[in-house]
Amino acid sequence: MKASLIQAIVFGVLLLPAGMHAQDMPGNPFIKQMFTADPSAHVWSDGRLYVYPSRDIAPPRGADLMDQYHVFSTDNMVDWVDHGEILRASQVPWGRPEGGFMWAPDCAYKNGTYYLYFPHPSGTEWNTTWKIGIATSSQPASGFTVQGYIEGLQSHIDPCVFIDDDGQVYFYYGGGGVCQGGKLKSNMTELDGTMQPMQGLEDFHEATWVHKRNGVYYLSYADNNDDGTRHNRMRYATSSSPLGPWTYRGVYIDPTDSYTNHGSIVEYKGQWYAFYHNSALSGNDWLRSICVDKLFYYADGTIQKVIQTKGHGTPYQGTPWPIPGKIEAEDFDDGGPAVAYSDSDTLNNGGQYRLDEFVDIEHCGEGGYNVGWLGGSEWLEYTVNVAEAGTYAVELRVASQNATGSSIRVEFDGEDKTGKITVPNTSNWQQYATVSKDVVLTAGQHMMRVLMGDGAFNFNYTNIKRKETSVVMGTSPGEGESLTVYPNPVKGTLTVECHGMLGRKNVLKLYDLTGKLVKEQGFTTPRMELNIEGYKPGVYQLKMQSDTGDISRKIVIQ
Repeated sequence: MKASLIQAIVFGVLLLPAGMHAQDMPGNPFIKQMFTADPSAHVWSDGRLYVYPSRDIAPPRGADLMDQYHVFSTDNMVDWVDHGEILRASQVPWGRPEGGFMWAPDCAYKNGTYYLYFPHPSGTEWNTTWKIGIATSSQPASGFTVQGYIEGLQSHIDPCVFIDDDGQVYFYYGGGGVCQGGKLKSNMTELDGTMQPMQGLEDFHEATWVHKRNGVYYLSYADNNDDGTRHNRMRYATSSSPLGPWTYRGVYIDPTDSYTNHGSIVEYKGQWYAFYHNSALSGNDWLRSICVDKLFYYADGTIQKVIQTKGHGTPYQGTPWPIPGKIEAEDFDDGGPAVAYSDSDTLNNGGQYRLDEFVDIEHCGEGGYNVGWLGGSEWLEYTVNVAEAGTYAVELRVASQNATGSSIRVEFDGEDKTGKITVPNTSNWQQYATVSKDVVLTAGQHMMRVLMGDGAFNFNYTNIKRKETSVVMGTSPGEGESLTVYPNPVKGTLTVECHGMLGRKNVLKLYDLTGKLVKEQGFTTPRMELNIEGYKPGVYQLKMQSDTGDISRKIVIQ
């Protein structure tokens, strides 16, 4: 069927309750009506996110049948539109007579034109005749016409086009251990100078992708994984220049169930996403499916490892766990493996409680049950409901006879909130200790995931407590001196009452979590109102400075 005859099909991948923060993503794979791979994601000026993948066609026969590019788009990361077919091998005038071999594409936009770059052989001897073709259109998902190919390139695959902030266009491609980059002329179709090797990459195989964040260039790619299963991982490197040299940073996506992987990284509506593929729908390496998960950065700009998901489960016994409150480890969500939990084997080693799940649950020395035999990449997920925004202490009850090296951490909605917390050696598998970390949470429903690090330990429960408003003194206030703020959390106007602290010079200062001063106001009366309308929601520190002493309060702006 020709692309012009295919009507756009809107399909809801996942129906979500109102206010559900964690399930603002589709269940992976998010395209299920056909097999797709090698997703190249871009956000265009219409405000939608578009994905340009390759397409696997049954019956699988390696990758030679790949053909018939489709385009998918979304405006909410849940509901995806299939815009239909935009190009196939038979429409490439210079292409391989037998067709097929339409491998990983990319797309770019400049001056009213969308440019689709695609690898395709020009001869029957496909492995030595690769060219990078160009098709253009005035629309992002229809009307593409082949214009030719980029002259002067070697026989490589996996085009990537990156346009820098100054408008300069960069082109990358490679494969088989070769990664090269260079400039394109403003016409988007010709090389501007010579291509050069990208220096500093470790174990490069294919699938180059370049993005930029906070002035830093990131080059991500699939490796050979020579020291493991030979299922590709996704690695990345950084540079202060779009052409390197690059500094290797590590693996950001572990192997999927597919032999290959190929990904892209893009920011959409303030959230970064990692696109990749797996073989979850077919179980076959050459009938793949595209996936997406949230991607997060540490404060130093390095990438947190992406947690591969298959959607989320539902609350155990039907109701989200309230926060503040206590959550027993064994009361994780319903939904099964890779959805509500990850366990390294298919046994219930403890043989207790929820016997239909593959989670190791046993009687606990403190009463009730605990989850045991934990370690490695295992995790448990819980749907929670936070009563009000603020700072909370996340307390984890753990036990270990492991000498060193055990750790645990907690994520909310895919974001690492606690970092790695060391699990102490308690000298007995049923002698428990509490480890704790403070986190800032927003009100509403969230997905809490408890992730197990290296080592081995048992896990009894999580207790999450609201932190009392802290007071930090410069010089200790005397008897009868205090600072009261309300309402807290606040929206609009904050009332501040000061008792016994007024001096000759009194200043209120408001700081955000980075320590940046965002508001300063003097006062001379015991009661005043502070207008915080328009400030970004989050946790702030309000400090009253006086020649009689300083007092600080944490406030939450909604």
